[in-house]
Amino acid sequence: MTMTTQEGAAGAVSTTRPRSRTEWTLLSNHGYVLLCIADDPDTRLRDIATRVGITERAVFGIVEDLERGGIIQRVKVGRRNRYLINVESPLRHEIEAGHSVGDLLGALIVSDDADL
Repeated sequence: MTMTTQEGAAGAVSTTRPRSRTEWTLLSNHGYVLLCIADDPDTRLRDIATRVGITERAVFGIVEDLERGGIIQRVKVGRRNRYLINVESPLRHEIEAGHSVGDLLGALIVSDDADL
């Protein structure tokens, strides 16, 4: 549910705008950023932000989270960054125990030459 606050003469008043049930997605923004990096390891944060629909600052924070978590590594190539994904990194939630980042990406990424 989206919350907004309006200042009035009597103080702060909270209003809500119900969120449609069709607006949710299965993956988190962290998952979407990881998929963008897997799709193009040389991608710019600005391009990821546009694809995911979040701010560049949010993408920067997510990339830092993924880097601190050992899921990606940032490598400088000239003035740009290239991202390497540690496909052996285990997924972080106990429900996902026994699965790696590579397992997740393998399930979600369809190669161009795959027979569908």
